Amino acid sequence: MVIQLATDQHKGFTLWFTGLSGSGKTTIAIEAERIFREQGYKVERLDGDEVRDYLCRDLGFSREDRDENIRRVSYLAKLLTRNEVITICCFVSPYRKAREEARELIKDFIEVFVNAPLEVCEKRDVKGLYVKARAGQILQFTGISDPYEQPEAPDIELRTDLFTKEDCVEQIMDFLNQRKYINLGG
Repeated sequence: MVIQLATDQHKGFTLWFTGLSGSGKTTIAIEAERIFREQGYKVERLDGDEVRDYLCRDLGFSREDRDENIRRVSYLAKLLTRNEVITICCFVSPYRKAREEARELIKDFIEVFVNAPLEVCEKRDVKGLYVKARAGQILQFTGISDPYEQPEAPDIELRTDLFTKEDCVEQIMDFLNQRKYINLGG
């Protein structure tokens, strides 16, 4: 039996959104996911809160546990990417080394640094996590009592304090279109 791939098959890749809590990772990812689906692409979004509920429930927030969380997600993203799925990962992923290991494992990895100053993230904090972290109620909170190692050379940097969600998504789509990951026409 011979099975031919449809002519509209696309190459899988992983968009790895990293940034502080409240920077806009999930907001932008949801909009990008919507556009991909409208264009007929296979896409899955892996979000930090959901993954912790279902795949990494046994992990805490120590450096070792955070690294293990990213290791597990990286493997899942690798499998999806290998099977021609656009994989959108939304994780604070605060440590450079863990992100570098994800890039090595996945291969078709695009690091998206969702960059907003800490004070902007704190103002956007609908869950009140920053207030709790500053009060000492949440230990090892990235940006307050635990470090965030900014990417040194991200593939894409989105300044969500300066640009709209739509502008940021357009920046992603332009990058992907220019590098022939996707073809949005026009």
